[in-house]
Amino acid sequence: MHTRATEFSELARDRYDFDPDIEEFPAGTKTAADAAEAVGCAVGQIASSIVVETEDGLAVVVTSGANRVDMDRAAAVLGVEQVSMADADDIRETVGWSIGGVPPFCHETAVPVVIDETLFEYDEIWAAAGTPQAVFELTPGELESLSGGDRAAIAES
Repeated sequence: MHTRATEFSELARDRYDFDPDIEEFPAGTKTAADAAEAVGCAVGQIASSIVVETEDGLAVVVTSGANRVDMDRAAAVLGVEQVSMADADDIRETVGWSIGGVPPFCHETAVPVVIDETLFEYDEIWAAAGTPQAVFELTPGELESLSGGDRAAIAES
């Protein structure tokens, strides 16, 4: 297993007593469609962690792979004026993971997390496990509990 996926797995066990069953795909799972094809699920079951910048710092928005984040809705839920896509270096420095592999929890720094309510339409979902090639399965309830995230309507209409 890739060292970053191993690191995520260890952090999840140590911090949350959660033992993720990580699957790796050499071809990568950089997009929601790639991830869904690799694991054999619907695109909507992919929980994509998008890191955004606000005037209060970074936040993680976990959206269904079938949706795009409505930045105005995300800003309203986060209680800020606006959000925009965060800088890759800032993401690595603050959450400790690189774009494409950001898990929905186990961040280097505590950041607010918002969860797309449409993920709760599924029994199981899949999220990044530290690299663009690694994913793990969990339930929406586990995602909410482990991330401490707020469930909200953040998808574009």
